[in-house]
Amino acid sequence: MEDKAFQRLVYIIVVVLSIVFIYVGHKMAVSGTDYKLLGNEESDITNVEAEILAIREVKHNEQTGDREVYFSAAIKKTGEEVIGVQIVNENDPTVAVKEAEVGDKILMDCSIDNQWQFTNYVRTTTVLWLAAVFVALLLFFGRGKGVNTLVSLLFTCLAVFTVLVPAVIAGKNIYVWAIIICVYTILMTLLIVNGLNIKSVMAITGCTGGVLIAGIITVIMNKLLNWNGLMDADTQRLILELPDIDLLGIIFASVTIGAMGAVMDVAMSMSSSLHELKSKVGKMSPAELYKSGMVIGRDMMGTMANTLVLAYIGSAMATTVLQILYNSSVFELLNKEKIIMEIMQALVGSLGILLTIPFTAFICGIWYQKVGISKRKKHRETHDAVS
Repeated sequence: MEDKAFQRLVYIIVVVLSIVFIYVGHKMAVSGTDYKLLGNEESDITNVEAEILAIREVKHNEQTGDREVYFSAAIKKTGEEVIGVQIVNENDPTVAVKEAEVGDKILMDCSIDNQWQFTNYVRTTTVLWLAAVFVALLLFFGRGKGVNTLVSLLFTCLAVFTVLVPAVIAGKNIYVWAIIICVYTILMTLLIVNGLNIKSVMAITGCTGGVLIAGIITVIMNKLLNWNGLMDADTQRLILELPDIDLLGIIFASVTIGAMGAVMDVAMSMSSSLHELKSKVGKMSPAELYKSGMVIGRDMMGTMANTLVLAYIGSAMATTVLQILYNSSVFELLNKEKIIMEIMQALVGSLGILLTIPFTAFICGIWYQKVGISKRKKHRETHDAVS
């Protein structure tokens, strides 16, 4: 009972400190700037949500090849019925969207001449349903752990989107803020999900070491690869919007945060496996624990490395296909900054995983040996009392 009460206290403290961190971190990140999370509220262009009530007319523009779909729609917020238009052009991939139908939920904005125009479909509802299924299954299978996972996921997202992103936009030191977010996320996630115990402490230590290694390798590679960070249209537009932004710092944050999740998973799995092995077997030397950790780690290496590589390849599939189309040789392709960036992310993350395994096995071998005797005595005393 005392242990449960202590873990509840730790949980409450971590949650409270996380709320304070998010609030204070956001204030510090935006200090000295007029940054607003959702952009400029005084903008003349405001998208409103509406539902199409009827298709009134479809006109064909022979000069442009456009189809102009005129419709009546009810604005969700006010209930006002307005006339809008959607431009559809099957020959222009940047304009070609599904032609609007009655019942569709859409976004519209009002132009200077008071003409309501279709801008996009409302897709959040569908995604929210998918998220609801994810939450339901997580709670069903995970129960208390599932709740803790959701809480940690919420704080992680808040840390990235309300602290790190504003700090980057405000021109703060990206390296410092990325490290702060990584350390906070590691501590918060493992303490909320697993509580304060020797397993969590070992996982935190191992994960911190793995992420630190990934960060150091990234800094070194940024120097050796002689790139400026201008990899695609998005980074070019970013440098136009924020001329003083450190694009190499963006790469550092991207790689370290991307590697952190996989490294955290490996560190916790190693720590938990060796703790369970030590508690069941009993007499094991640090060397034996280390060897067992390496055996466990070797089974994890391939799948976790594949996870990172496939994740990065999958997220950049469109870019990869486009680069292959526009490059005449494999050598030329592999020297493109965008492709090299994806390869580097996968390799650095995999190196972080590989080096986390022996490091975590080593520290677990030492510390589990020190606490093993007292744990076994406590277990025997409890067993005798029950008997």
